[in-house]
Amino acid sequence: MHDIHFYIGLILALFIGVTLGLVGSGGSILTVPILVYVVGIDPLLATAYSLFIVGSTSAVGSVKNTIEKNVNFKIVLLFGIPSLLAVFFTRSQLVPLLPDVITLSNNVSLSKSKLIMIVFSIVMFAASSKMIKKPRQKNLATPKIVTSAMPLITQGLLIGTVSGLVGAGGGFLIIPVLVFFANLPMKQAIGTSLTIIAIQCLIGFTGDLMQHSIDWILVLSFSAISILGLFIGNRLSKRIIDGNLRMIFGWFILTMSVYILIKELF
Repeated sequence: MHDIHFYIGLILALFIGVTLGLVGSGGSILTVPILVYVVGIDPLLATAYSLFIVGSTSAVGSVKNTIEKNVNFKIVLLFGIPSLLAVFFTRSQLVPLLPDVITLSNNVSLSKSKLIMIVFSIVMFAASSKMIKKPRQKNLATPKIVTSAMPLITQGLLIGTVSGLVGAGGGFLIIPVLVFFANLPMKQAIGTSLTIIAIQCLIGFTGDLMQHSIDWILVLSFSAISILGLFIGNRLSKRIIDGNLRMIFGWFILTMSVYILIKELF
């Protein structure tokens, strides 16, 4: 039988889906802190649960966006497959290699869990600055979508490694890359991001299945509520201007990153 914290967590799971539906990212930014700080799950296990919850919610969003023709499958292959391989390698090979206690100097040592949460908050902080910045006025001509193989493969490997380390779907890193680097319109960036997140989260989770016993009631109930939130977020996104949405979300990520950093360090 689950306690009151579990039910508070379930209510908050609605917001996980709403953010994924609104901006195609941010699921893990919410899921990991909710599971760690509200439900009281160990950070390493929370990152595993996060991969399944965010992955299943994103998969539903991906199907919806595919029907609406908002998924660029060439970018999914060139960017998504390398990032997926990097996530799987990081989760199954690199994360287990990290010692349980990491010594930074004679007086400073951190647990593996604490280090992962600190890295997570630093990555969030970096991503938020990109979201908050006003985009430069582009030419009236629509910029050509970038689908060159090598740059997309390199970006995919880099973001997959970071995503695997912090157990994040990486959407908050994928979206800026797709918008600023690949020149995808925001709606296509969201649809493409959700497809990449779904693939890499669910494959990353299979790497974790071998190492953890999973509380399926918790994971499936969180996923179901999150999917409900996705449909709410998707409906809201049709009413908010892209630029405003990105800026609001940027400030939200910034606040969350500062909160996690303060909580972990002090």
